[in-house]
Amino acid sequence: MSYFLPALLFVGLLLLISSFFMVKQQTAAIIERFGKFTSIRNSGLQLKIPLIDKIAGRVNLRIQQLDVIVETKTKDDVFVRLKISVQFQVVKSNVYDAFYKLEDPQNQITSYVFDVVRSEVPKMKLDDVFVRKDDIAIAVKSELNQAMTDYGYDIIKTLVTDIDPDQQVKIAMNRINASEREKVAAEYEAEAERIKIVAKARAEAESKRLQGQGIADQRREIARGLEESVEVLNNVGINSQEASALIVVTQHYDTLQSIGEETNSNLILLPNSPQAGSDMLNNMIASFVASNQIGEEMKKRNAELGLADKSKKTKRPKPQSGYTDADNSEDL
Repeated sequence: MSYFLPALLFVGLLLLISSFFMVKQQTAAIIERFGKFTSIRNSGLQLKIPLIDKIAGRVNLRIQQLDVIVETKTKDDVFVRLKISVQFQVVKSNVYDAFYKLEDPQNQITSYVFDVVRSEVPKMKLDDVFVRKDDIAIAVKSELNQAMTDYGYDIIKTLVTDIDPDQQVKIAMNRINASEREKVAAEYEAEAERIKIVAKARAEAESKRLQGQGIADQRREIARGLEESVEVLNNVGINSQEASALIVVTQHYDTLQSIGEETNSNLILLPNSPQAGSDMLNNMIASFVASNQIGEEMKKRNAELGLADKSKKTKRPKPQSGYTDADNSEDL
């Protein structure tokens, strides 16, 4: 009898120890007695009947995330892979339903995600999938909430975390994007070139205007100087024609002098003979005389034409009586 006492004490100790168990934070333990649900135990040190009560399972009450990759086709016949991240949590008051009603919640959520994505994405073009990814996430969340609430699960949030088109499509999209950027760059470069051309044209126009104004002022001053020179020569008994000729000859020799001062000049002044100055003076005097004669003749002709016009405009006087020449002839 004494041999069995230590064994009995050891078995009793094991039974006592097995009657206590721990439940972690944010976890619920399901207790069954002979295969039948008995209770739900929350976090902390818990007690059960040894060999009678059994921990059937533990339910995680923390927020969990499930990543689902769905491959589908868009409206413009482009195959695309979408990564949907679903954040879900077991409702603390519905632990029984979450444990007993649904055997594999992750497969159930995956099935609903596939169903919703493959019904929404084919309605959109590829560009719209990128723009309206929030609409896809909202549709998935709405469908999952309706389906999973009865099983004790709450869908916290759904996110479309990745959109991956076919590799050839991505290459084509990159080429389109690069072409668009090159087009915009070309437009900016053309606009910049146009602005430079317009600015250069305006600068040239302003330069020509100022140059013309300078030439006009220079010629005005030259004419004023010539006028003063003619007046000075007239005061010493030289008439205007001779004074003009003298000024021209003087300018001719001044020009020759300035050309001679240039050592590397290729300019040639024609005529350049010794008698060129006197010939120029004689020609100018002859031209002045001829022009005066032509002017006098034109004045005389204009005067004669004026007298002729006046004679044509004079009217014949009317007869004083009321009879015409025909009446007088009949009386005769």
